[in-house]
Amino acid sequence: MIDTILQQLEGKSILLLGFGREGQSSYRFIRRYLPQAPVGIADQNTDIPSAMAPDKRLQFHLGADYLDAINQYDIVIKSPGVSLKNILDNINTVISSQTDLFLQAFHSQCIGITGTKGKSTTSGLIYHLLHQMDENTVYGGNIGLPLFELIDKINTRTRIVLELSSHQLEFIHRAPHISILLNLFEEHLDHYNSYKDYQKAKYNIALHQNAEDYFIYHHDDARIQALIKEQPPVSHALSFADHTDESVFSYYNQNQIFILINGRHVPIKNIGETFPLKGVHNYTNIAAAMAALACVNKHTDWNAVSEHLDTFKPLPHRMEYVGTYHDIVFYNDSISTIPQATIAAVKAISNVDTLILGGMDRGIDYSPLVTYITQTQVRNFIFTGAAGKRMMQMFENKNIPNLYFCNNYQEIVSLAMNITQKGKTCLLSPAASSYDSFKNFEQRGDYYKELIQNFKHPA
Repeated sequence: MIDTILQQLEGKSILLLGFGREGQSSYRFIRRYLPQAPVGIADQNTDIPSAMAPDKRLQFHLGADYLDAINQYDIVIKSPGVSLKNILDNINTVISSQTDLFLQAFHSQCIGITGTKGKSTTSGLIYHLLHQMDENTVYGGNIGLPLFELIDKINTRTRIVLELSSHQLEFIHRAPHISILLNLFEEHLDHYNSYKDYQKAKYNIALHQNAEDYFIYHHDDARIQALIKEQPPVSHALSFADHTDESVFSYYNQNQIFILINGRHVPIKNIGETFPLKGVHNYTNIAAAMAALACVNKHTDWNAVSEHLDTFKPLPHRMEYVGTYHDIVFYNDSISTIPQATIAAVKAISNVDTLILGGMDRGIDYSPLVTYITQTQVRNFIFTGAAGKRMMQMFENKNIPNLYFCNNYQEIVSLAMNITQKGKTCLLSPAASSYDSFKNFEQRGDYYKELIQNFKHPA
């Protein structure tokens, strides 16, 4: 399978566009198999050469004009974080990526999951279930593990579960054998020229399949339905939903997960109070995961699947229970970077009295969140960052009381401790990116938890 990747690279000059963790992984792979290939590294970071071993076949293109090097090479391996939105019309070379090269080699073994929200939980769940039934299963992609790092662990029988972002899917030429598109909301608008471009990047997970593949999608997502109408996939299309619908393959309804078996919908899992995942959106993601398992093996042992579902451990920062401190229940949903995720969290978590919102402003439409919040029992709102300022103004326009603005998370936690009613919940679910003050949403959530756990009321 590696030969398929090498065929794309042999005899060509190669530019590594972006030299973070994935770019470094690509460099190691190329030097391992193509030690004489001419390679360039293009990155804003000007300190890279000092950390590199001598390499006579290597050139650097560093600093503010690093994108100018693109057309000097036969093929560009782009890292996910690099946006080409402003120069797409001027590119005269092949744009690829680790994801693109990996899928061209291993697509028949891959289950790929994408969506604005829920892809980490769904891909982690699918990996957990498959790994419990067959240890010859690997997991990578957007979780932070570059795909080339998986290659030595793969044989012809290995099942490969991939969490895939829009950035990873933007320039692929081959999609996974089993592809899942969970949902489409406004996100990453700073990376694309339009919201539609973002949607199209996600939809590549279906468009680059063939007739033997499977495409699993949310039946009630109007944006997905519009894309299907514009460009129907050639693969087998299966849908899932969060309500009873005889036209879908799998669905969640009244605390049960149903899938289509021998022409009728059969309940395969009852969701009880102790189930590790919370919220209808997560139960809908389980329905998507069940469809994927059915595509992997038409003779799946659903009793075993039901048992393994109970042992799944939810990922941190996703409606994560932090604990009860000073008689206040705290939840960390730092992964929430869009209004729809925050709405889902408020629906799923009981007795939310204080809601923490805001961060980096990327121009997302917050009106659905404001409309929803007016119908809830949430009493206090703490805002932060540029997105928080904009949301706060929208809340003020609706005459919603108890609005507070804080400049940092020390102030936020201190205020939350003082204004949240005893016995009720304080929820961090920002509906905004963390990049204005933190490296990522994980760092934001970890800092929030640390402040809560170490908080002491003034004497």
